[in-house]
Amino acid sequence: MVIGYDGSACWGWQAQPAHRTVQGELERVLKELTGEAQRIHSSGRTDRGVHAREQAAHFDLSKPVVPRKLLLGFNALLPEDIRVFSIRKAAPDFHARYDATGKEYRYFIWNGPVMPPWLRHYRTLVRPKLDARAMSKAAALLVGRHDFAAFSANPNREVDGTVRHLRELKVRRRGREITLVAHGDGFLYKMVRSLAGFLIRVGSGELPPDAARTILDSKNRTARVPTAAPEGLFLWRVRYPPVAD
Repeated sequence: MVIGYDGSACWGWQAQPAHRTVQGELERVLKELTGEAQRIHSSGRTDRGVHAREQAAHFDLSKPVVPRKLLLGFNALLPEDIRVFSIRKAAPDFHARYDATGKEYRYFIWNGPVMPPWLRHYRTLVRPKLDARAMSKAAALLVGRHDFAAFSANPNREVDGTVRHLRELKVRRRGREITLVAHGDGFLYKMVRSLAGFLIRVGSGELPPDAARTILDSKNRTARVPTAAPEGLFLWRVRYPPVAD
């Protein structure tokens, strides 16, 4: 299944007994539609306040269903801030997380004195003028296969290690809006928000672009890499190997 959601009113993806979450809402509706209490596995968790344009997930059922009818049922019963865009049958061994070959995140910054109120849940406000060229120079130094321990909010919890291949990290400016595009084979805990926090510091002149090299080499998380706010972050798409017809 491919899902989109506005994370403003959710405590992230992962089901929690005392809080409203995306996974919790989806599993509630799945049980109502099928009578089966099944776990819905995503391509990865998103934190509280983070959005998804295209999250991918899978679940197993013991009884056959018609995907089109299930899709209609989901969108009839889900709250308006969560929508299922498509559902199809997958191979029995498919796993939304482990079969993913890459992810793209986008982080949106509103760089101006006043945040338009209709964007307040979907952009991070940075009032001082940011130097997008300096940010681009720093971003280019981060592209490639590196140990990104310094850009993980908790590198000690990364069971698969802290080396990742960041295939693309671009900085695009259009008027007051700056968009960071990050595409990689996978991301560490709060890695994209950490990359954004570092690039914002570079753009503000607090750090030079070549600080990217020394921070990477240090493999230590310090105050030079703050975690940017969640509102500006979107899981943009998840990539999988092509499926043969």
